[in-house]
Amino acid sequence: MIEKLKQNEELWDLFTKKEEYNLTFSDQYDRFPYYLSSQRDVFDPKVSRFLVENGLHPEYPDGKKFAVCLTHDIDVVYPEELYPIVGTAKAFAKGNLTDAMKAPFSRINKKCNPCWNFKEIMELEAKYNAKSSFNFLALHPGEKDFNYKIEDLEAELHFISDHGWEVGLHGGHESYKSFEDIMEKKRRLEKVLGKQVIGYRNHYLRFKVPDTWELLSKAGFKYDTTFGYADCAGFRNGVCHPFRPFNRNTGKQIDIIEIPLIIMDRTLLRDYMRLDVKKAWELIKRLVDKVEQYNGVVTILWHNNTSIDGQHLKYYEKFLEYVSGKKAWIASGEEVFNWWTTNVEKRC
Repeated sequence: MIEKLKQNEELWDLFTKKEEYNLTFSDQYDRFPYYLSSQRDVFDPKVSRFLVENGLHPEYPDGKKFAVCLTHDIDVVYPEELYPIVGTAKAFAKGNLTDAMKAPFSRINKKCNPCWNFKEIMELEAKYNAKSSFNFLALHPGEKDFNYKIEDLEAELHFISDHGWEVGLHGGHESYKSFEDIMEKKRRLEKVLGKQVIGYRNHYLRFKVPDTWELLSKAGFKYDTTFGYADCAGFRNGVCHPFRPFNRNTGKQIDIIEIPLIIMDRTLLRDYMRLDVKKAWELIKRLVDKVEQYNGVVTILWHNNTSIDGQHLKYYEKFLEYVSGKKAWIASGEEVFNWWTTNVEKRC
């Protein structure tokens, strides 16, 4: 399959992301953004289309046509200091008396904390016979974006893992370019969890092609789900299937599976594309339908602290309803990795 792809220079350059080697420009977080890319048809998985037309026919459990990989990056478990005041005022303004009563106690009582919702997310996903991956930061006090000590979440991590959901590492701001930082955080998380961690996504989607893949492989990760644009949803290298990255510098595949990120909540709604809720939903459906067409995997990142119109999980459930209605196989990153490497990759 790779040899066929190499024969098409345009698609090979897109698949390997030739334009991201030897960068002259990057954004404020040292990322390669979509707005600097020469790729303008980011909503078309043209590499995956080529692969399917040339013999790639993935199959999923129970005869499902395509898959959905559910992930959550846990950046925050404690609301901001002003949330008890601001949250109370917003809840009253919306006439939501229940949330208005909870908000003043949100930083001292887990039951009143809208970010401490791991069990709520799991219960929602279980309704659709699905599991997901929770990616936790393992930052030290003083590091940028520090919000919680991973050691304080030991009971929650064990609850998630013991019930069949996945705990992965959410690397810090510098992890994408530092093997030592990746390893220190990986060991810390594994010590608290009591088992090996195989899945990864970097904070702020910071990523260097191909260097970050090489570092993650060296660190012992089996798969990554960072590879997507922060500033635009879609297919960063034209692929909607898990794949093994190719290093143009060494001329070799990298020993890691990338499950490319297609949709991030904050990309659509708040920080980047700034679509209204209706247009964001139309784009989500368009991307899901396109992945279904090519028997791919839709990877979605939905943060535990995302709130739309005061509703924390309403729109996430709308997504689950949609893909469930399409009879998708809905799974965690670990489940997708295991299935792909065992049942699909070996036949390619």
